[in-house]
Amino acid sequence: MEKKIMLTLDRITSNPVIMNGKPCIRGKRITVWIVLNLLANGMSKAEILEDYP
Repeated sequence: MEKKIMLTLDRITSNPVIMNGKPCIRGKRITVWIVLNLLANGMSKAEILEDYP
């Protein structure tokens, strides 16, 4: 039997008045898309945290 795992994403929020409702990192004006794009283009987690503290 396959187990389904439900993840809670409490660090990702969406608010229609912030960044036009795009999913963002909680408390920041950085979208999830930006973070994923940076990772996909070879930037390390440490580099991202340095650029977006």
